[in-house]
Amino acid sequence: MSISIIGLHEWFQTPLGAYLLAWERNQMNAAVADIFGYHALQLGVPQLDALEANRIPHQWLATDHWSDVPLQGARSVALVSEFSALPFPASSLDLVVLPHSLEFSADPHATLREVERALVPEGRVVICGLNPTSLWGVQQSRAHLYRRFGFGELLLPDGGDFIGYWRLRDWLRLLSFDVEVGTFGCYRGGVRSEKWLQRLEWMDKAGPKWWPIFGAAYFLVAVKRVRGMRLLGPAWKGKPVRVGKSVPMAHRASERNILEKSD
Repeated sequence: MSISIIGLHEWFQTPLGAYLLAWERNQMNAAVADIFGYHALQLGVPQLDALEANRIPHQWLATDHWSDVPLQGARSVALVSEFSALPFPASSLDLVVLPHSLEFSADPHATLREVERALVPEGRVVICGLNPTSLWGVQQSRAHLYRRFGFGELLLPDGGDFIGYWRLRDWLRLLSFDVEVGTFGCYRGGVRSEKWLQRLEWMDKAGPKWWPIFGAAYFLVAVKRVRGMRLLGPAWKGKPVRVGKSVPMAHRASERNILEKSD
């Protein structure tokens, strides 16, 4: 059997890829709906309009390569840039979405540091990733082993370095992010046909209860913290506190001398 290699964009058109996109779209819509600000950025995966439910006025989609093939129903690409060198000033973005962007980045550490630089204090980053410690991850590792012998077919897109959930949380913690939301999903087995995906629907109901951390995908929302900084809210306009009028010590001494002389 010949080796079959598929890229990320083509893989999203398969039944398994469409199943993952549907789950991530639901997670995204619920997470970004109540995130406010002025500027939002999505890095990669035009097939997933991660900012569709968000109400931030200025939104952009960036990719790391240009494609002349338009994607039906996808947001138009606003800029092409290396994700590790974004053309935005420091502390200028309120929301950055990374749907599988770290996994297929040449330097995921640099990409995450760049996102931290561009986010405002209390800004949020939303990340989707494939879980290497899942049924899909095990099948992908086995397929890579078979490729050494010249046969086999990869279950997941090739060229990505899948980052574990807890490993990513450590990276975020080192960059002073606090994880607000962390969840797993897509518990069905790694099958390629729509028919078998429908038959395994029961796994999505049993997975969160019986093997919660072994979902094929994970979803994270983290907020950028700036230690030692105090944000001023509407309370800074409160009424000033009145204090008693101070009396100079010289006046107090003169008053005491007058009382002593009168005695």
